[in-house]
Amino acid sequence: MTTAFVYALAALAEIAGCFAFWAVVRSGANPLWLAPGALSLIAFGALLTRVDAEAAGRAFAAYGGVYIAASLVWLWAAEGFRPDRWDLTGGAICLAGAAIILYAPRG
Repeated sequence: MTTAFVYALAALAEIAGCFAFWAVVRSGANPLWLAPGALSLIAFGALLTRVDAEAAGRAFAAYGGVYIAASLVWLWAAEGFRPDRWDLTGGAICLAGAAIILYAPRG
């Protein structure tokens, strides 16, 4: 799997898992949602181990930018709030930072 694909899957798993907890605690959803939420967060952790990076910290730092951008997609697709230009600008900056961290030439 490519790094971008793994990051996309990891972001979906993390956001879905966190959202399950959010729904139970903040929105009063059925506590049974915590089980798939926990499984989703386990999948997130497992997926990050598949990233092609020499150091975990670098892989996690780069993932942070992907997570931010993916959260904005979730905001729109799952929650029905359209990101504004500032959201999109910030997300683009974060993705650029993630690319620099992950793909910068190192000697």
